[in-house]
Amino acid sequence: MTDHRADGLPSAVPALWDERLRLFSFATAEKRADYLRVLRAFDSARAAYVVLLHADDVAEWIAKAEAGTQGPAPAGVPLSAAEIGPLLEQLHRWGVLERSYDGTRAATLAEYRNRHYVYQFAQAGFQAYQAVTGVLSARMEDASLSRLVLPELLADLRTLATANREGDAERVYTTLRRLDAALTDMAARAAHFYLSLGDLVRTTEITPESFLAHKDALLAHMREFSMDLARFAPRLAAAIGEVEDTGVEALIGRAAGCDERVLLSSVERETDWRARWDGLRTWFVAGTEPGESCEADRLREATMSAIAAVLSLLRRVTETRRGGISRESALRHLAAWFVATPTSGSAHALYDAVFGLGKPRHLSLEHPDADLVPADRSWWDAPPLEISRTLAETGRAPAAGAPARISRNDAGVRRLREAQLAAQRERAAAAASLATGNVHERVLDQRETEVLLRLLDAASTAWVPVSGRVEGTTGSDNGVTLTVRPCDGSTVIRTAAGLLHLNNRRLEVQGSTGRRAKR
Repeated sequence: MTDHRADGLPSAVPALWDERLRLFSFATAEKRADYLRVLRAFDSARAAYVVLLHADDVAEWIAKAEAGTQGPAPAGVPLSAAEIGPLLEQLHRWGVLERSYDGTRAATLAEYRNRHYVYQFAQAGFQAYQAVTGVLSARMEDASLSRLVLPELLADLRTLATANREGDAERVYTTLRRLDAALTDMAARAAHFYLSLGDLVRTTEITPESFLAHKDALLAHMREFSMDLARFAPRLAAAIGEVEDTGVEALIGRAAGCDERVLLSSVERETDWRARWDGLRTWFVAGTEPGESCEADRLREATMSAIAAVLSLLRRVTETRRGGISRESALRHLAAWFVATPTSGSAHALYDAVFGLGKPRHLSLEHPDADLVPADRSWWDAPPLEISRTLAETGRAPAAGAPARISRNDAGVRRLREAQLAAQRERAAAAASLATGNVHERVLDQRETEVLLRLLDAASTAWVPVSGRVEGTTGSDNGVTLTVRPCDGSTVIRTAAGLLHLNNRRLEVQGSTGRRAKR
């Protein structure tokens, strides 16, 4: 029976965590540069299919690896085998390296009695080394959205449906694993991109040149990603529906059956692959609740909001560069005011008004050791005395008591959340109403018109090809899918705001909140 702690975790879990975290001790040790050089030598030998290394071998691989001075570990003073031995032993104690006895190196009986060890990477130790080197060699400024992965996802989903229908288990496993890796990379890239964009926005006021140098490429990158996401989202949702029609349980069973993680039971492997498929499905298929959207819709909305924020920031930076008010100009004006003050008192008054500083507060305190520093000694001669912040700001001595209550505007947050949910419900209701009938045979109200224009904006990105003819485009939003089809002549849609004329185009709106888009 497994023992559990008070927080519900098994008692063996903290011990396992401590053992795993101890693997990273070499990254913070005093000789961390030497440890990295030793592990880098093991990595170079591993790439050359040499697994077991003695201290002499490590010294040779260090010299060979540092000849080109590449990699995260810097080259330094050459290490001898005598110096490498203690490093290897410490890495073995941390669990990064595994140690085994090698008697083939003994040339005499005395050497045989002396223990000779060879070392190799432990599995967890190699992963810890890769994690550290990945952080050291990572370029934090690389941030992008995975636009070109969308057609690959569509092709893989169609391949997955075919493989599951034909019962090809190995093909199902490899395709599903590739889909999971692609979506994981897409989500990580999106999170990194928006984080980097937020850092760029926060630092633009100080260094606007970095923003102006990349604004065109940044806007084009986000606009192309948003248009491709709107174009591929309904196709990906339909492809997921085709995969589900072939049998989800059979799909998961085949993937788990080919999974090579033999240390996991079949139930654990099936649970893992079912969770992966559910995560993949929620990316492009909306839930059944009213107003619930999928991850692709939320990502597209975030991209459109980021484009609006970048355009607003561009306008502010441009106005500042044209001679508007900026921090630099404000400080120059303030410096001119200080120079123009007639008296020193006027300069002090201006300083107090600008920086909000009050008059000095005089305090009377006794030194803790009255015999050492008597009370009649001048402050000029006495050593500095620590003063509490409460006494300096309020003039009252600090007293122990309950902490101050945190002021939270829960009512305001609740009102904003309710307003946001109400707006989402209204858009969902308008989208559902829009899909109930032919849009060309009735008058659309204001909400339905707004939803239709959003769908047209998503679908119209592929209307004008470079050459050839566009057979039809699609766009999805708020649980409905708009299909734009070519037709002869012009069509008219009557809305509350007026007439919308479409040249050689006809619109079809259908609901897509179920498992797949209805056709």
